[in-house]
Amino acid sequence: MADIAEFLDGFERFRERYFGGDESVFARLRQGQSPQALVISCCDSRADPGMLLGAGPGDIFVVRNVANLVPPYRKNAELPGIRADIEFAVKSLNVERIIVLGHSGCGGIGALMAGAGVAAKQFEFIDEWMSIATAARERVLRERAGEPPAVQGKACEQGAIALSLENLMTFPWIRERVEAGTMTLHGWYFDMDAGDLMGYSAETGRFAALVAKARGAGGQEK
Repeated sequence: MADIAEFLDGFERFRERYFGGDESVFARLRQGQSPQALVISCCDSRADPGMLLGAGPGDIFVVRNVANLVPPYRKNAELPGIRADIEFAVKSLNVERIIVLGHSGCGGIGALMAGAGVAAKQFEFIDEWMSIATAARERVLRERAGEPPAVQGKACEQGAIALSLENLMTFPWIRERVEAGTMTLHGWYFDMDAGDLMGYSAETGRFAALVAKARGAGGQEK
């Protein structure tokens, strides 16, 4: 298959870059990892956090799932799932930042907005997983009743990010670090339509562009 060959070619380029002479990056990484941040992102193939953020090997510790959701803390969870990933990043790697990175056109949020039982006609697990963000959906339907589905969907995508930030604060060892000023939480939203990266402000409850658009000839934004 051509796509498999492309992947192998990609690995060749990776090996040439990091093992073809100057091995300083992996000489350091072989001793252990100390990523700058934990990034919780969607598993959507169009929103790869390493590519979006220009991260190299060892820069970020990435956890990906459908719709970049964080469930609330639950002690002695039978199957901790993402809770174990978060705990390792915080307690073992001592990350100083946690970024919840969402994006436009999220299929998981689309399933959530369609209503319970719709995704279950095709999938076994999506509805149950997306129930983590039920409160975000209910708020959108309450506050944006009558607005176009696209507007509601975007609002829910961003609302789910805010909800995941709230859920992160239910982890006692995260709250402790945030309140001590040794850890910060960030909610980011990649707008694929506009090519923007937006950040959430807890003070305003809104998202705003984090990076100004480049200006071309005549001072026009690209």
